[in-house]
Formats: sequence, structure tokens, C-alpha cells
Amino acid sequence: MLPLSIAPMMDRTDRHYRFFMRQITRRTLLYTEMINAQAIYHGDLDRLIGFTPDEKPLVLQVGGDDPTLLANCARRAAEFGYSEINLNVGCPSDRVQSGNFGACLMAQPQRVADCVATMMAASPLPVSVKHRIGIDDLDSYEDMANFVTVVASTGCRRFSVHARKAWLQGLSPKDNRNIPPLRYVDVHRLKQDFPQLQIEINGGFKTLEQAKTQLQAVDAVMIGRAAYDTPFLFEKADQEIFGEVAKPQTRYQVVESMLPYIDYHTHHRGARLHSITRHMLHLFHAQPGSRIWKQTLTQQAHKGSGAAVVADALAKVRDAAELARYHQQMAIDSSVALIQTLI
Repeated sequence: MLPLSIAPMMDRTDRHYRFFMRQITRRTLLYTEMINAQAIYHGDLDRLIGFTPDEKPLVLQVGGDDPTLLANCARRAAEFGYSEINLNVGCPSDRVQSGNFGACLMAQPQRVADCVATMMAASPLPVSVKHRIGIDDLDSYEDMANFVTVVASTGCRRFSVHARKAWLQGLSPKDNRNIPPLRYVDVHRLKQDFPQLQIEINGGFKTLEQAKTQLQAVDAVMIGRAAYDTPFLFEKADQEIFGEVAKPQTRYQVVESMLPYIDYHTHHRGARLHSITRHMLHLFHAQPGSRIWKQTLTQQAHKGSGAAVVADALAKVRDAAELARYHQQMAIDSSVALIQTLI
């Protein structure tokens, strides 16, 4: 299990976002969005699970409770070259519950074990499970430990744990990401009680410093919303977490690396520019030019002129940054002049 990953997020961690993040971090483990096992069985596989080699290491996350369909997912994941396949036992949405998968499966550990065992038999890929610390009234540490014990009896060794319980009734998926309190101590205890398992912790992490602290207690850390809202927090992930020596790319270099990709997908694959640039809006978070970057991409992306729009937005950011440096220097010079008159 790699020590750092970006969480699977619906409508976010698609192939364009993943390629974008690969310009920032080469080593961090990435996930697809959760994909329904039924869709993989019946749908367009290239559209649903296709990816470029540059996105690896990459995990296919699937949702379902039918061992036969999930075994098919595992075979397809291996055929497409994924690094791992992950079963979602953490999503609390009503739509997912109606299909009897996601977090509601925590109440059926043997069902999950049956699914995992079938997936493992169908594919050489590692099979992991992403789950909550509990659901509804099944939220004690003992309930979670029992769930892990049953699933681990299949030989599964990788568990990613969202350190919040989920309320299946009464809270929206968004509220389930915020309202139930974080219980990191339960995940730390899980690692202590199951030292033979690989335990990853997820929930509320926003910095690499927080991740490094957690790695003293668990095997890996998963970052979710912060990875989307402030993607450049992964700027030094390869160096600080994975021990790489290569210098990370600057924000400008990240954008420049994206231009050929944008040109190819908008002109040869029929992608809408917005489907790519929407993932890049927060690249300059808290930096000079952030507002003009967002405005340009948001207002111009629908016009379909591809990489030229992004190059223009980058030029405006450079101008804004240069202007900010000029004003900063002017302020410094004025302060120095004032001090000299007082001496």
C-alpha cells in the first residue's frame, strides 16, 4: 500500500482530473470515481474505465453487492492494467443504498467477504475495501473490528477507513462528510489490533504535515476534498512522502504540461474544454492571479478554442503575479525610504 492517496470522489476523480494531478505528483496513488458493477458489465468499457498509462499507479473503485458482477470488474481491471481494485463500502447516498451497496454493506460483513473472495479469485490484482468506521447504531469499535475480521478472513489485506460513521437516514452525503465527528483513534486502534493488515486513514486531512503525522500510526493516508480544492498541496508529496529527489513542477509548468493533453482531447477525442479545465480552477488558490485564472477559464471554456484559452489564462496570471511583485517591491522601497528619513 502506497503511503499517500487521493480519495475516489464522484464527479471529480475522472481521467482528466487524474492526468492533471499527475503533473503535480507522480507517486501518489489515484482512484477512479466509484463505478457501478452493473455499468461495467453492460457499458462502454473504454468510456467507463479507460485511462492513460501516465495516470498510474491507479485503483479502479467499484460499487456493488453481486459477487459475479464484481468478479467481472476485477477481470476487466486486470485487462485494462489497473494497479488495484477497490470495493466501495463507504458511500451513504440513497441511490447507492437502493442498490444495496456502499456503506449499507457494513451491516453485511459476510456478504462483503463473499464479494471480496470472488474478486480475488477472478484477478491477480490486489483487492482492497474502503469503508466507514460504522453506520447508524453499528458504530462501536467492536462493530468495525468484526467487519474487518470477517472480510480479512478472505485474505484481503488492504483497508481504507473513513474515520467518520455514516448515518444512512437523515443526513445527506454532503452532511455525512462533515457532521459525524472524526474518530481517528478508532482507526489507529484498528492498526494496533490488526498489525498484519495494511490500514489507510481518510477524513479531514488538508496538509502533507497532517499526513506525515498520521503515518506514525497507520500505513497510509488518503486525502479527499482538499486534494480537489487545493490541488497544489501535493507539490512536494513525491519528495516529502516518497523520498524522490527530482524538483517538483511549478504551477506554471503544470499548466504548460497540460496544454498538449488539452489540445489532443478537445480536437481529437471530442472532449469539451470545460470537462478538463473545471478540475484546474483551484490550481492558483491563494496566489496572485487566482481570480483572473478562474474567470478566464469559466467564461471562455464553453467557446471550444481548446488549449489557446488555457494559455491565455496563464499569460494573465503571469501578468497579475508580475504586477503583485511590482507593488510589493514599491511598498518595500517606500518603507526603506521612510526609515531612512527617520534616521
